[in-house]
Amino acid sequence: MLKTRVITALALLAGLLAAVFLLPAWGWLVFVSLVCGAAGAEWGGIVGFPTLRRRIFAILMAALCLAAGMVAGLHREETVAPFSLVPAYAASGLFWMLCVPFWLRARWALPGPGAASLVGLVLLLPPSLAMAHLRLLSPWLLLGVMAAVWVADIAAYFTGRAFGRRKLAPNISPGKSWEGAYGAVVGVVIYGLVCLSYFAPALDLSRVLVALPVLVGFTAVSIIGDLFESMLKRQAGIKDSGSLLPGHGGILDRIDSLTSTLPIAGLLVLWFAR
Repeated sequence: MLKTRVITALALLAGLLAAVFLLPAWGWLVFVSLVCGAAGAEWGGIVGFPTLRRRIFAILMAALCLAAGMVAGLHREETVAPFSLVPAYAASGLFWMLCVPFWLRARWALPGPGAASLVGLVLLLPPSLAMAHLRLLSPWLLLGVMAAVWVADIAAYFTGRAFGRRKLAPNISPGKSWEGAYGAVVGVVIYGLVCLSYFAPALDLSRVLVALPVLVGFTAVSIIGDLFESMLKRQAGIKDSGSLLPGHGGILDRIDSLTSTLPIAGLLVLWFAR
């Protein structure tokens, strides 16, 4: 199992790096739209859509991502600040920061296919557009944001294994602990400050004071994204969102934290581009 996971992870990393650095803007948008569609198919499986509705939802998600990206100009290399994405990013941010914490506390179930489709739209479209947006500005920017999420996951895992005592959400994800969450915060803060010092060598206290709450909030939203998918999978009685990635499950299993963090990163980029 471990060997399969490692081989799949290396293949995914190689494919991601090749796509990020080699595809033109329009090609990357098409690639992201296909990923959005595949994730939409998995979402349909999690919420119990029948096969036909699941396929239709996947096609609509891919088409909507492609259309929204083209309207925002994400298929053109010269696009710098697509402010038309602000409503999508803002809706995502409000969903993750104001709605999902209460959802996790109450452990609500989705009431029907209409609500499930709407949640899937908010869950998948904004991060897909953010992937196209951030990569358009710089492949390194996109990878840097994704790396912050990976740092949070890795730090949480090892800190939780070493020091975990108090369960973070035992009814949702029994393996996660408060100590692991604190480790994730420390890891992301260190990572963020190192990146900031590289791009702004004259790092002063004011910038650090601004960066710290942003990094802590980013980590919290990352953890919330992970917990949300874990809760929905537990309610659906499944372990993985899919089987597309041997040893890793489905696409949603690998991007659960990215669905909550990428739109926040896109919104911050647009804020500083004003």
